[in-house]
Amino acid sequence: MAAASLDHTLIALADPTRRAILQRLSAGETRVTDVARPFAISLNSVSKHIRILERAGLVRRRRAGREHYLSFTPAPLDDAAAWIETHRSLWTARLQALDAMLQSEDAAAARMRQLPSVRKESPR
Repeated sequence: MAAASLDHTLIALADPTRRAILQRLSAGETRVTDVARPFAISLNSVSKHIRILERAGLVRRRRAGREHYLSFTPAPLDDAAAWIETHRSLWTARLQALDAMLQSEDAAAARMRQLPSVRKESPR
């Protein structure tokens, strides 16, 4: 996934209003005015949120006469999820390696504490 595309997707998902719009569109294609209705913000503000979702490729607009219809496009979410999973796996492996190394060091330190201490006797 290209960095700019991922950035647009994550920016789009960062806002609760945009996530609510996506939730609404997951039920199917809807007119812009119907999408905007439940929000206590202006239609202009909702339109700005929709443009951010369109830029991320999460929403597609279709015009039929004077009406604008929106539909949800999940592909960018799949791409973002794949990127997240790749990085989660990478960091999980690194953290497991770090944990194994620290446990090994702890075990070595515990063995050293169990050895009888040897006194150095000074020559007389």
